[in-house]
Amino acid sequence: MIPIHENLKERVAVITGGSGVLCSEMARELARQGMKIAILNLNAEKGQKVVESIKQSGGEAISISTNVLNKQSLINAREEILKQFGRVDLLINGAGGNHPDAITAPEESVQEIEGKTFFDLDEKGFSDVFSLNFTGTFLACQVFGQALLKAEAPTIINISSMSGYTPLTKIPAYSAAKASINNFTEWLAVHFAQEGLRVNAIAPGFFVTTQNKDLLVEANGEYTSRSKKILAATPMKKFGEPQHLLGALLFLADESYSSFVTGTTIPVDGGFNAYSGV
Repeated sequence: MIPIHENLKERVAVITGGSGVLCSEMARELARQGMKIAILNLNAEKGQKVVESIKQSGGEAISISTNVLNKQSLINAREEILKQFGRVDLLINGAGGNHPDAITAPEESVQEIEGKTFFDLDEKGFSDVFSLNFTGTFLACQVFGQALLKAEAPTIINISSMSGYTPLTKIPAYSAAKASINNFTEWLAVHFAQEGLRVNAIAPGFFVTTQNKDLLVEANGEYTSRSKKILAATPMKKFGEPQHLLGALLFLADESYSSFVTGTTIPVDGGFNAYSGV
């Protein structure tokens, strides 16, 4: 069991995309640590399921329907959170994902191929995926940053990816957006360093989630060829589990552990990013 971080009790965490596989695990752990949780999801019902699980465990949480690509929607969410909880101490930018319109069928360009090539990618699909992963983070930081600056030890944690370091085949829009998250995390950390607002990111390695399951697992439950490549390039030879992110999360959230840490992106990846292949 992870020890309780006393500093986090009674603080307020805002989590965009908080109903996802990874962020819902973060939400439940932060609630266990005594934080009040605001789940921001486009679909409030999905967020409410996480809220109910938190309440059943004795925690305090709310779900607010929010479009992270609409600044007024974010402002409305901020005002509702301040009305109910009175403060914001931590922002986790977890809203993101991919879409078939921004995924190529082949890993490399070939003359004859069934499915979508790079030249077939839909411009809107590409733009939508990039915006959801990057612009949604930018806007949330902009809107909640104003409330965070009033907190005693404010923190932003962005969610990056292995594709933020080296682009992954098939997903150019997602990879470009996550690379932008890494850069933006550093920029924002410098911008707010004198104000005491720390900005860091977590880069999960490969976790089987709702969004990537079709790329990693066959209908019969067997790993895809892509999964086998990933595992071959992961020194620990396994996929991550949501709870593997919690140590890094709490380290970054609690300033008694990380008060001099800002502008970093921490890989939680079983060694994938460190491995050269030989």
